[in-house]
Amino acid sequence: CLPVGFEPSEEDLAPSGSRYDGQIAVFGRKFQEKIANYREFLVGSGAIGCEMLKNWAMMGLATGPNGVIHITDMDTIEKSNLNRQFLFRPSDVGKLKSDTAAAAVAKMNPDVKGKIVTHQDRVGTDTEAVYNDGFFDEIDAVTNALDNVEARKYMDGRCVFYRKPLLESGTLGTKGNTQVVVPFLTESYSASQDPPEKSIPSCTLKNFPNAIEHTIQWARDLFAGLFVQPAESVNTYLSTTDYINTSLGQSNEQAKIDALTTIRDFLVTDKPLAFDDCVAWARKNFETLYNNNIQQLLYNFPADSVTSSGQMFWSPPKRAPSAIGFDPKNDLHVDFIVATANLHAFNYGLKGSRDRDHIKDVAASVSVASFEPKSGVKIQVNENDNAADNDNSYDPNELDKLVESLPDPSSYAGVRLIPADFEKDDDTNFHIDFITAASNLRASNYGITLADRFRTKQIAGKIIPAIATTTSLVTGLVCLELYKIIGSGEGDNKRKIDDYKNGFVNLALPFFGFSEPIAPAKYKYNDTEASEWDAFVFDHDITLQELLDHFKREHNLEVDMVSSGVTMLFSNFMARKKVDARLPMKFADIITDVNGKEIPSHVKQIVLV
Repeated sequence: CLPVGFEPSEEDLAPSGSRYDGQIAVFGRKFQEKIANYREFLVGSGAIGCEMLKNWAMMGLATGPNGVIHITDMDTIEKSNLNRQFLFRPSDVGKLKSDTAAAAVAKMNPDVKGKIVTHQDRVGTDTEAVYNDGFFDEIDAVTNALDNVEARKYMDGRCVFYRKPLLESGTLGTKGNTQVVVPFLTESYSASQDPPEKSIPSCTLKNFPNAIEHTIQWARDLFAGLFVQPAESVNTYLSTTDYINTSLGQSNEQAKIDALTTIRDFLVTDKPLAFDDCVAWARKNFETLYNNNIQQLLYNFPADSVTSSGQMFWSPPKRAPSAIGFDPKNDLHVDFIVATANLHAFNYGLKGSRDRDHIKDVAASVSVASFEPKSGVKIQVNENDNAADNDNSYDPNELDKLVESLPDPSSYAGVRLIPADFEKDDDTNFHIDFITAASNLRASNYGITLADRFRTKQIAGKIIPAIATTTSLVTGLVCLELYKIIGSGEGDNKRKIDDYKNGFVNLALPFFGFSEPIAPAKYKYNDTEASEWDAFVFDHDITLQELLDHFKREHNLEVDMVSSGVTMLFSNFMARKKVDARLPMKFADIITDVNGKEIPSHVKQIVLV
């Protein structure tokens, strides 16, 4: 970690009564000044971000006259954050993470007060006017403290474009990793990646669950299908002129019928006028989900059915289900009705109720038609099957009848449903209550061990277990690499790739492994080698003809295609008339002409591929 060219004098290492004397005794006062005047961008202020910011405050990072720390996080503090994001307190719930974290470390080290600039903008293409050329020109490096791969890859791409060092890290329970990305010296974060997570096959979710994770995901999807998507569809119908042609124009007939049926049901047929109507709706959904659908499945595939190979159809991992009849004396059944009715009431802005006795009585009094399984119903058995849940044949006149049954949107002026956007941390909104009850009822259908509310919340909310010890270890390793980057040297006297280390740890084993970063892959054309860090840079807006001539003259290369983003600007198979028209045009003009709009004012550089 010692700075390149580290030759401090005894005076440079001597204590001076500074809070950084311990660090100065190792690195020297001159290097401490470099730390103090460093300019860093921290993306995220969650578990890793809080610990990182605390470490930087203790190091004295950006405390000098030219130092600055930019930190961005668009999230607000939730109650579930408090057990692992130690800069936050119960009184901070609801406040912005970036502002609160900055204020907390300023109390720890007053030297950083006024040196932290907070932002609440998500990093992405839509905020490039904020994090623009000027912004990246004013920072020295980037540290990611993110919780999703998409944002990590985006920031990695920006660091490659602006040629800025990037420090990357992540944790999962007792596991942690760190990665250092140095321009021209190492590969980027996006150059290698883990394989995608395995998803649960749709046929398993819909018909053949065999683990509680399957029923919880099914309940999570059901939540969206009952309380989010229908409300959004109704609102779109009420606010869109010529909805069928505008929003459903590219859909097939069956998809149109399904969408319009949902709108009709939620806007007309099943529209509640009082909370008791919501209870009745919940009771009918119980019957459909846990009785009728199971009876239909067993009608198609009886418990003793065999496959074409002579094996039992309901062989492991498949579990033969059993239908459930509603029992008002069963708490789990009532839990489902209470949560479902309240969420349905929320969609319509009706007042809910927690009176279980009243809800139980209303549900018990609902008349439910007896169910007779139907023949000809197709059920998907394998992931690759094209079979749907129902017959794709439909009455050609059904779509017209549905359209006629829908009310005129103008008669619902100002009326909107309220989608129940999923929020796992509000214990009063019935979201986790619904998913827990719905999942456990489905588990009861299939003889799967039930899960309590806490485990359901963890899986449905995709809560990654965080251990403070892992977080502190990983951020400590990142800070060691930050020392190396700050003291990396200049010109020919710079650190070599083997000075840096990527870290891999698992505290449960325990395992601590370190490796040299991988060098960037080299690509060769003619006698020239290049990597992802290299680019051809023109200091002015050139014409297409100038670009083609430059590559032919300077590099003996023929350009077959030029694009910017998703916009094709030139190709050798493009119509000759169009090519001739664009050859004398500057690229800014070509992009404006093709896209039909001006290039945003914050864009100072055009990226061509």
